[in-house]
Order: sequence, then C-alpha cells, then structure tokens
Amino acid sequence: MGNLKIVSHSEDPFMNREEAGRRLAEELGEYKDKDTVVLGIPRGGVVVARELARILHAELDVVLSRKLGAPGNPELAIGAISEDGTVLLDEDLKQRLGASDEFTGYVEDEQEKQYTRIAESIERFRRVKPKTPVQGRTVIVTDDGLATGATMQASLRTVRKENPKRLIAAVPVGSMDALERIAPEADETIALKAPPIFYAVGQFYEYFGQTSDEEVITSLKENRER
Repeated sequence: MGNLKIVSHSEDPFMNREEAGRRLAEELGEYKDKDTVVLGIPRGGVVVARELARILHAELDVVLSRKLGAPGNPELAIGAISEDGTVLLDEDLKQRLGASDEFTGYVEDEQEKQYTRIAESIERFRRVKPKTPVQGRTVIVTDDGLATGATMQASLRTVRKENPKRLIAAVPVGSMDALERIAPEADETIALKAPPIFYAVGQFYEYFGQTSDEEVITSLKENRER
C-alpha cells in the first residue's frame, strides 16, 4: 500500500470545487515546477484539476472513467470502467445483489453503455488536447471527492500501465472506505478531509453544480495555451 495522508476529519464544506482545488494545491506544493501532470476525472474533477495545474504550473489532462450503476439504483456504484477498458467490480456488492444470469447480463450491458459514453468523451476532449504522455513523469490524479472510490481506482490502474515515475491520488474529500480502497493503487494518496459520516460528495460543498463538457474543454484549452 502506498502512503495515505489524511489532513483532517472535518465535516465543514468547501465553498466550491475551485476552492477545494486551491486548498489541495497547498498540500502538493512540492510538485510545483516539476514537470508534473494533473489528470482530472470528468467532469467535476477537472475543475479541481484545473486549479491544481494552474498553481503547480503543471500540465492538465483528463483520465476518463465512469461508474457502473447498480440495477434499479444507478447512483450506487457496483464498479467502474476506464478509457482503456479496465473494469473493476465490487465483488462483495456483487454477491449481495446476486450472481444470476440476469445480473450478469445487466453488468455487461452497463459496461457497454458506460464505455460508449467514455468513447464519446474521448472523441470530444482529445480533439482539443491530444492525450498527454505520462511515462517517467509525476502524475496527480484527482476528482472532486470519493464516495466508493471505484472510478478513481479504475483511473489509477489505467495510468499505472503507462509507467509514470510517481503516481499520486489527491482529493479534497473522501470516505475512509474509498481512501483505503484506492491507497494500494497509488504511491501516495492525499485527502484534505475524511469525515466520519459520509453520505455523498455533494454534502461537503456549499455549491456543487453540474460541470459541463464545455467547461472541461475550456479548461483544457486554457492550460494548453498557458
């Protein structure tokens, strides 16, 4: 397991994702001007990543992963799929929900549906900024928060295949279960907050509006030009 650093267990909310990114950058100051790459998980994670990249003078890009929703409850993640086709399933949850042929068929359909959406995003975002090479570089992967950690775990495994020099998972807030789940996938995991009671990422933001594809594209363009 990589090193897991939790700054606090505070339940106080951030104002918004921008503030969360700025405060996260304070914990990652050692990576400023070090040829660092910051990868945000779209869409909300890109807002956090944008602030990190701006303050650390780092290159900004995305890593695309989507959660696999449970049957009848799409907000409950039973796993995740990433842009290179890496699939992770929560085996404990899978057993509780049942391992019938019907469930297996549902999971296969859900994987196909979510990967189709990833492919659409790849087409949209890579037109603006081609994929950033990360081999031999320090890479920070971030999101606006971790509930189950499934999409972050899938993202970290995808990035690890590209042989970065150092792989860091950094988030403003996460549940303890999620942070412990992802810690083995990174060389270092940093969370500003790991509140003892965690229902959803949105409870730790005063403003938690939807982030659009257009905002992601603008962030990539601005970083590329800078």
